[in-house]
Amino acid sequence: MSTAYTPAGPAYATSPFTDTALLIGRIALVVIYLMSGFQKFTDLAGVAGMIATKGLPQPMILATLAAVTEVAGALLIVVGLQTRLVALGLLVFTLVTTYFFHDFWNQPAGPDQTNNMIHAVKNLSICGAFLMLAGTGAGRYSMDGRAR
Repeated sequence: MSTAYTPAGPAYATSPFTDTALLIGRIALVVIYLMSGFQKFTDLAGVAGMIATKGLPQPMILATLAAVTEVAGALLIVVGLQTRLVALGLLVFTLVTTYFFHDFWNQPAGPDQTNNMIHAVKNLSICGAFLMLAGTGAGRYSMDGRAR
């Protein structure tokens, strides 16, 4: 068991179970970002149109940045490269997208409001997982873990 702290590695004792759980957890956490990012690449114009409805500037650039952020961020989390930093970046990305695209507090009561509230709370839960990952690091079964 190792308890040494490095910026890339854990600040806690590791074990094969912990490292395996972190690996499986990293993969499960970002499946939604891989799927969503690849979907965005298949319809950047549609995503840009949705972004435009929110009054945000440069919708095509933002659509492309969102797709790149989701796919690249997810792949970095899966391989465990710069995990702490990437987890914090995806946490911020998720909070910003939740604010603009799941703003249930601005919607009248009804199914759309309920749906967006569920998505917002789900995203908050995902942010909690990113925060834990930023705190723990990727574990031994990662590029970060191999660098130690």
